[in-house]
Amino acid sequence: MPERRTVALVTLGCARNEVDSEELAGRLEADGWQLVEDAEDADVAVVNTCGFVEAAKKDSVDALLEANDLKGHGRTQAVVAVGCMAERYGKELAEALPEADGVLGFDDYADISDRLQTILNGGIHASHTPRDRRKLLPISPAERQESAADVALPGHGPADLPDGLAPASGPRAPLRRRLDGSPVASVKLASGCDRRCSFCAIPSFRGSFISRRPSDVLNETRWLAEQGVKEIMLVSENNTSYGKDLGDIRLLESLLPELADIDGLERVRVSYLQPAEMRPGLIDVLTSTPKIAPYFDLSFQHSAPDVLRSMRRFGDTDRFLELLDTIRSKAPQAGVRSNFIVGFPGETEADLAELERFLNGARLDAIGVFGYSDEEGTEAATYDKKLDQDVVDARLAHISRLAEELVSQRAEERVGETVHVLVESVDSEDGAYGRGEHQAPETDGQVLLTSGEGLSVGRMVEAKVVGTEGVDLVAEPLLGSLACSEEAGR
Repeated sequence: MPERRTVALVTLGCARNEVDSEELAGRLEADGWQLVEDAEDADVAVVNTCGFVEAAKKDSVDALLEANDLKGHGRTQAVVAVGCMAERYGKELAEALPEADGVLGFDDYADISDRLQTILNGGIHASHTPRDRRKLLPISPAERQESAADVALPGHGPADLPDGLAPASGPRAPLRRRLDGSPVASVKLASGCDRRCSFCAIPSFRGSFISRRPSDVLNETRWLAEQGVKEIMLVSENNTSYGKDLGDIRLLESLLPELADIDGLERVRVSYLQPAEMRPGLIDVLTSTPKIAPYFDLSFQHSAPDVLRSMRRFGDTDRFLELLDTIRSKAPQAGVRSNFIVGFPGETEADLAELERFLNGARLDAIGVFGYSDEEGTEAATYDKKLDQDVVDARLAHISRLAEELVSQRAEERVGETVHVLVESVDSEDGAYGRGEHQAPETDGQVLLTSGEGLSVGRMVEAKVVGTEGVDLVAEPLLGSLACSEEAGR
């Protein structure tokens, strides 16, 4: 019997890319490829790249070069780029990075096995020519679902596969293969974005917004729960728009309770929310539904009105603070995180002071701060009144210091609270680590449980916060919670 072909998937960027990698893994495994964890053990190393900002693009190039260094020193024979950077630049990336043996766009995903085999055999698959993917679907959201079958939408693989292709768990299995044993997994609600933020290029290479059907989301989540997943995080470029192309902009409000009722699931988290699209009904569901985390990943970006208008966004400091007050009036312990851009073209000292006023009043649990830089193909790249780089750097350093102080203060406010912690690692000496409802994976802080006795990965534990370490919390498991946890494990 011939030795099985091996492939390793190296994933960079956001949770949406992680979902895409697991779909690629599902396709490859179904066609006989053996998935391995380390690129050095693989015939082909597939790097799922990020094309969002310069730092992420540099990380992607570095990962491709690192994988290329393995050729000739081990099993690795080919290195292939996929993902957002590959989709966005196509032939340009292939010419600039000859170390990559292939640069595959989203349209290649359905035939990923054949593409990799061709490259492994020494053949050449022509890198695609990038195009504006917003033009692949009708302008009207109501007309998009009918056309979606003809457009490559990574992470939208069918939830019911033909005989012989579905994994062994049964007909509900999606076109997906888990790449780690984490008790947390992301599920795509939608792809693309209809917003036209002047600094963002994502819609041009991810396309217009299109929702997945609720049945597909539910079936995939049931399958993940069968695999031992305890928390799902719903991801897309903009979850608050979910359902608008299915004729119901409030579809998320009805879907969330159905997800929460799935056997085995302990928590559902929603990410990527637009402040301008937050609805009273959605806030109610997020703050009052059992197993739905009262967690608000709100994309504020700034709070000075003039800067927001230049960004093609809406709102201001007072309206944003009112939104947070509304959320906390319904769920005082709700978690809130956001990202901000400083040094945007035309940003004044008064604008920066207005952002500081918002940050000081917002009591955010996690804050990401980025200095503005031109992004190719965006409207903002054409703006006048660009700030000198040393000014951008100084503002970035200043707001970053302030953010670090504020999130530490917010963590201290939680001392004495009871938190529900999903255990993600256990160490006999250091205790256990996990996350509370207000903490998303990768982007936010974590909780150190002072005792790991009786705990295992995937357990949900009640604990009392007794201290902080910067943004992280230190908590003591409650005895009653441990007893319930041990009983649940029997």
